[in-house]
Amino acid sequence: MNDDSFDPPTNPGMPLSAASIRSTDGPPGAPRLDMFLDVALDVRVELGRARVPIQRLLEVQEGSVLELDKAAGELLDVMVNGRLVARGEAVVVGDRFAVRIIEVVNVDRRATDG
Repeated sequence: MNDDSFDPPTNPGMPLSAASIRSTDGPPGAPRLDMFLDVALDVRVELGRARVPIQRLLEVQEGSVLELDKAAGELLDVMVNGRLVARGEAVVVGDRFAVRIIEVVNVDRRATDG
């Protein structure tokens, strides 16, 4: 294996050490993030929310409208693994919806908003 590869512990019960995920490239002690770059995360875009009584849900049928808590034109929340990371506006790309990121939420707000 080359110096950039991950060497798993020889003993499966042995805990992962910080040294085993450090990179040989870059400054000493820098975390080796390249080994995580292909990890898929759950990204969701939230249009809005509604609190609906069970009785109202039982009446839902085709054509029913559920009003959401966000106003028209308000930015959508972009959530990664359940945490708020950005806000954006809905756009159409080809025949699919997409989100144009308008605001990246800073780390301090993520802790309180997410």
